[in-house]
Amino acid sequence: MACDWERADGAGRWYAHSVAGRPSAQWQPLEAHLRAVSGLAERFASAFGSGAWGRLAGLWHDLGKYQADFQRHLAGDSRKVDHAVVGALVAAAKDRQGGLPLAFVIAGHHGGLANLRSVEATPPTPLQERLESGSAALSGVLPQVPDWVKGQGIPPLPEHLAAKGRPPADDKGLRRSAEFWIRFLFSALVDADFLDTEEFFRPGLRKQALAGYEPVSVLRRRLDAYLDARFGQAEATPVNRVRAEVLRWCRAAAEQPPGLFSLTVPTGGGKTLSAMAFALRHAERHGLRRVIAVIPYTSIIEQNAAVYREALGAANVLEHHSNLDPEKETDTNRLASENWDAPVIVTTAVQFFESLFSNRPSACRRLHNIARSVVLLDEAQTLPSGFLLAVLEALRELVEHYGSTVALSTATQPALVRRESMSQGLDGVREIAADPAALARALRRVVIEWIGPDSPPVAWPDLAAQLAEQRQVLAVVHRREDARELARLLPDEGRFHLSALMCPKHRSDVLARVKAALKSGAVCRLVSTQLIEAGVDIDFPVVYRALGGLDAVVQAAGRCNREGKRDTGRVIVFRAPTAPPGDTFKGLQTMEALLRQYGVALDATDPGLVEAYFRNLYFKQDLDAARVQPEREELNFANVAQRFRLIDDAFTYPVVVPYGDSSQRLDVVRRQGPTRENLRALQPFLVNVYERDFRRLQDVGAVELLGETVHALVPAFRHQYSGAYGLVLEGPLNPDPACLVE
Repeated sequence: MACDWERADGAGRWYAHSVAGRPSAQWQPLEAHLRAVSGLAERFASAFGSGAWGRLAGLWHDLGKYQADFQRHLAGDSRKVDHAVVGALVAAAKDRQGGLPLAFVIAGHHGGLANLRSVEATPPTPLQERLESGSAALSGVLPQVPDWVKGQGIPPLPEHLAAKGRPPADDKGLRRSAEFWIRFLFSALVDADFLDTEEFFRPGLRKQALAGYEPVSVLRRRLDAYLDARFGQAEATPVNRVRAEVLRWCRAAAEQPPGLFSLTVPTGGGKTLSAMAFALRHAERHGLRRVIAVIPYTSIIEQNAAVYREALGAANVLEHHSNLDPEKETDTNRLASENWDAPVIVTTAVQFFESLFSNRPSACRRLHNIARSVVLLDEAQTLPSGFLLAVLEALRELVEHYGSTVALSTATQPALVRRESMSQGLDGVREIAADPAALARALRRVVIEWIGPDSPPVAWPDLAAQLAEQRQVLAVVHRREDARELARLLPDEGRFHLSALMCPKHRSDVLARVKAALKSGAVCRLVSTQLIEAGVDIDFPVVYRALGGLDAVVQAAGRCNREGKRDTGRVIVFRAPTAPPGDTFKGLQTMEALLRQYGVALDATDPGLVEAYFRNLYFKQDLDAARVQPEREELNFANVAQRFRLIDDAFTYPVVVPYGDSSQRLDVVRRQGPTRENLRALQPFLVNVYERDFRRLQDVGAVELLGETVHALVPAFRHQYSGAYGLVLEGPLNPDPACLVE
């Protein structure tokens, strides 16, 4: 019996996608799909001057579907057919070297960008091996491909990659630049393919989403009105006068040409909204498309997102901070990943930079939307030093070749600017603040009580006793376990706890209760990990901070006497019984060296001290510890993605926890499968779990997988999530017996 796609005369009609249970007349014609993807990819790649490459990638990406075996697969034959390799073979056959970028992006548009030759990271199969093994398919497919499709020629390389028409093999910097560009070209193709496929299966969905976004010009005017009203009603305090001055500088700097900027303002100086005012005004002035606010992965970004939503309208702000992009893509989940097409994106440094160095289609599809955008990099000094070479090069690429503006917003510059101790730093960075040193002096609201470099650690019970003597106090510790142990030792009255083992909605609720207690004068003792330190608008009279890096202590000090309503606040530094994890331990060691050199009379607002700290921090450190750069030079995309992991302690897995209405939102995923909309709805209820703990949960059946994408804690283990401490993973993991009874 003939397959559904075959005509009675034996000739085939060619299709891109089928619909189960429906006749082929309702399937998507292949040529229509190629034309649509080609047009979208051309438009997306035009943002970085590569429209012709995007057009050709879209035109050739599914040539392998001109195979009878693939059409039978669409009709229900269970055998898999490698359709992606055919377009790659066409590109390589046209020009073995010049067609290599297209071969990479087309061959990987389902399985991911591969290594060129190396087999260190598998899958996917290295490109050269795949081209060799799939070459036999080419001769059978080409006769079926329309002449106007296969007759296209390879475009010239973008100007910044062209050297006599080809990147020279011995120019490592140029090879890394080509690697970066290939990933952006891959992004344009993948997003175009995903969107046209989504349009076929769910017509009108993207059009409806885009209709909810407002132009940058409208958002700029709305933010200006919001800020003008806010400052008009603000009390005339010294702090508010400084904030108004910072806003004025940001608005003025927005008129400057695109490029690299820094905004060096002490904590409490109003950077969050002033930086956004710069970004929107700058984007409007220079025709840039969106603003991407990149927040440290150790912070609570939902607060910043909430501030932006209040000022700009909720529909215009996309908060994206938990990685729900599946490690393994399937037909069920592949269209649900984020593509960052909103006018304002709020994301984490982990999400942003790991996407820039990823090889997976779901993670890379958003990259083309970074081109011609304003990137606000908040607290840039928190990036792990072992990845700085790759990170700095990515920022340079975005500015020099992708039309973006990057603004480094921090209280402790210089961190990434080229200087004597950082020869690989960024050049041409324009400071927005007129006098950062004077700002630091004007916003000095606390006294930091340092300890000696060899001071003994304080036992948790002793520290708890000190905290119990304070009516309102914040204690910032290194580790999640530390925060939980210290909090348990405090009196019940006014005790609060924050850590990343609490989902974002839970943390937001705790912060709201803390702020209410502080405002009313009630007892309030909060123990937190360092996630409290970046951008959280909270004001304690006394802060205890475990000795760590200078930038960490300064950030903690920003939560003390933040509004300047007291004569001075106290920041008490202590040595914790435990060491900070991972890269932050180097900051502790550097601070100990400075205390030995200068003693305890340190002025954290002194630019010279900041310079000395970062000079010592980066001195003798390997700024490419994972050897990402050599892998980029060899075009080993899978190896790069495997090595570029900003978070220590291997991988993390997002798990939906039982808090608020998360169970109802999970039911939507059960009924509808994963979509961008219902995955976004789950973000407030996610906890990122280290791999070793995730495997333990899996082993005892404590998590279920929904829609091949979302892991969730099952009802029998909901007691592992505490209303006080979040997800508790110490000790045995046993189900609730009541849930096991029929």
